[in-house]
Amino acid sequence: MILSNAEQKIIEDSIRDIKDFPKEGIVFKDITTLLNNKEAYGVLMNHLYQRYKGYNLDYVAGIDARGFIFGAALAQMLGLGFVPIRKKGKLPYTTISEKYALEYGVDEIEVHIDAFGENKGARVLIIDDLIATGGTANAAATLVKQAGATCVECCFVIGLAFLDGIKKLQEKTDVYCLIEEN
Repeated sequence: MILSNAEQKIIEDSIRDIKDFPKEGIVFKDITTLLNNKEAYGVLMNHLYQRYKGYNLDYVAGIDARGFIFGAALAQMLGLGFVPIRKKGKLPYTTISEKYALEYGVDEIEVHIDAFGENKGARVLIIDDLIATGGTANAAATLVKQAGATCVECCFVIGLAFLDGIKKLQEKTDVYCLIEEN
């Protein structure tokens, strides 16, 4: 399922660019304006539902924190369980973790060791708001595999193709971006 030009415009027009945030030279993609626009959010979620309803998924996993907004709603629409992939130290039970490189340093994300229950090979969609360099998304895909599941696809509202994160992630799994900026 592909977004129509009109649907894509509705979504694109609802995302606000914030120049020089969080630091000079960065253009931050603010999705809060998408979330509070009932038409744009509705178009987005309906599109995601139509796209993924035939994928035979078992779970939707959202990356901390904006991936929770889209992932939990989509999981409910599809009648699936939702799995949070969190920043280190935020999950209360036994976890597995994966480190990834940042511009200056390293960060880490975690998932519960039993996130996919006894369902080895569970089919999982990972979702987040944006992919830039791909470090977090690659770590998330690795965690899903370590937990015994299969990442069917990673989905992002926005893909910053000029930063090559999409290309790197495509070495592990399929990638879908509603909006790609080259």
